[in-house]
Amino acid sequence: MRIALFTDTLGDVNGVARFVRGVAAEALASGRELTVLTSTRTAVPIQANILNVPPTWAVPMPGYRQIELVWAPRGRLLKAAARLGPTVVHASTPGPVGMLGRGFARANGLPLVGTYHTDFPAYVEHLFGNEGLTGLAGAFVRWFYRPFDMVLTRSGDCANRAQGVGIPRQRLRALRPGIDLGAFDVGEVERGGAGFWGGYAGVRAGAVKCLYVGRVSVEKNLPLLARAWPGIVRGAAGRGIDAQLIVVGDGPYLPTMRRELAGTGVGASAVFLGFRHGVELARLYRGADLFLFPSCTDTLGQVVMEAQASGLPVVVTPVGGPREVIVQGRTGVVVPANAQAWVEAVLRLLGDADRRAEMSLAAREWMLQHTFEASFEDFWAAHREVCDRIAPATS
Repeated sequence: MRIALFTDTLGDVNGVARFVRGVAAEALASGRELTVLTSTRTAVPIQANILNVPPTWAVPMPGYRQIELVWAPRGRLLKAAARLGPTVVHASTPGPVGMLGRGFARANGLPLVGTYHTDFPAYVEHLFGNEGLTGLAGAFVRWFYRPFDMVLTRSGDCANRAQGVGIPRQRLRALRPGIDLGAFDVGEVERGGAGFWGGYAGVRAGAVKCLYVGRVSVEKNLPLLARAWPGIVRGAAGRGIDAQLIVVGDGPYLPTMRRELAGTGVGASAVFLGFRHGVELARLYRGADLFLFPSCTDTLGQVVMEAQASGLPVVVTPVGGPREVIVQGRTGVVVPANAQAWVEAVLRLLGDADRRAEMSLAAREWMLQHTFEASFEDFWAAHREVCDRIAPATS
């Protein structure tokens, strides 16, 4: 079996890109024939099974300048795909490159598999607040996935969202979640340690640190965190606790979030570090005390798994996939998506160091059951199922 995987995101800082990079790395390590095809100006891993054909042109996405819209060189990508001689195509994203993969599979009569990583209609609704654009996004997603033989989902919530945009249930298959437990672990960084945090301006070594990692955008529900944080800071101070919020990431909501927190008088209690990658990101997880992820649109929450693997208790909402990858009350807490509920829940955890320590151990133990190797084997098996069912002669 030979898989050609088309993706619009590979070098970006997001869960989808990390998943695809992980798939490519695991395929290479295990001797599987899988090649990733993409077209981007961002840096991507240099390895034998990744092919990046530079785009003809690229422009920042309206309303979200951190993401580029590209015009992929159709001829070069399709010729490269043809040379690979794939027996099955995976279109990972419904963007220009994913559409080329979709068209390549259909033109060559190949089985077509995809992953429903992102609830695009929900993202459009949060980003633009326009009912018409949200409807168009839903119609496009329905059209894009209509010819797929199988669509992988990364959580039960993700499957429900996929059905909600019109993908039939019988074509959906759950994919076992997993992360790189070698990259994200409990490590040697002391939580709150001055030796590590002293290198970051504005971070107070003795503070209890609440971490957020991800896009700084309204679709991640960060306005909820901005509303809750002043109450958390003041409530913690009343209990003799110095609390700081560490935000890792970038996005269109960043200037507004800075301004809103500064306007409440707690701006110094929030530090914005921008994008961080690789080893440094793993150390940031290990050096924090609590992970806050208020998103209601994530279909899995890769960062929630990374945080738990790093021994961080997590706080999530009851909407979306993240709640499915925690153990309520043991590795984290699920809290209603309103500011007062978040203030109360976070304050309880900030004031109970013993409980955080217990949850830290439980979080790492829980994630040991979610290896990326197992997730990749399930990914490979899903494609084998499609090949055996639709094109047994080529599998």
